[in-house]
Amino acid sequence: MTKTPKKSFHTGSVKKIIMVKASKDKVWRKISNISGLPTWVIDVKKTVYLSKKTRGVGTIRLITFADGTKIEEHVVAWKDKEYFTYIATEGLPLRAYVATISIKAKSKNLVQLTWQSYLNSKKMSEKQFMEFLAFMGSFYEASLENLKTLLEK
Repeated sequence: MTKTPKKSFHTGSVKKIIMVKASKDKVWRKISNISGLPTWVIDVKKTVYLSKKTRGVGTIRLITFADGTKIEEHVVAWKDKEYFTYIATEGLPLRAYVATISIKAKSKNLVQLTWQSYLNSKKMSEKQFMEFLAFMGSFYEASLENLKTLLEK
C-alpha cells in the first residue's frame, strides 16, 4: 500500500536579479507599462486592463497565457521610477501571491532589476510546491532575459 503524501499549505519566495545595460528611464518605461507583458514575459498571449486606471495603485490587469490560464493581478504599491507591487487574486494554485518589480540605477546606463515574490500555496504536497517554486524561478529568469535583450537593443 502506497502512502499518499500529506497535502498542506506551503510558504516560499522567489527572487531573481538581472543587470540591464540601459537607462533607468528606459527600463521603467518598459516595466511600468503593465499591459505590455506579451512583449517580454514568456508565454503571455495577452494582457488587458480590468480597471479604468492603467498606472499606479488600483490598476487591475488580466493576463492570458498561451495555455489558456488566466491570472488577475492588482497593483497595490507604486513608486514612480522605483518599483511596483502587485497581488494575484485569481488563476494560481496559491492562497497568496505578492510580487514586486524594482529597479535601481547602478550608473547612467546600468540598472539592477529585481523581481521577487512571496507565495503561500493551496493544499499540495511539498514536492508539488517545490516544483512550483522552481517553475516560478525559471519563469522569472527567462522573462528577465527577454527583457534584458529587448532593452539592450
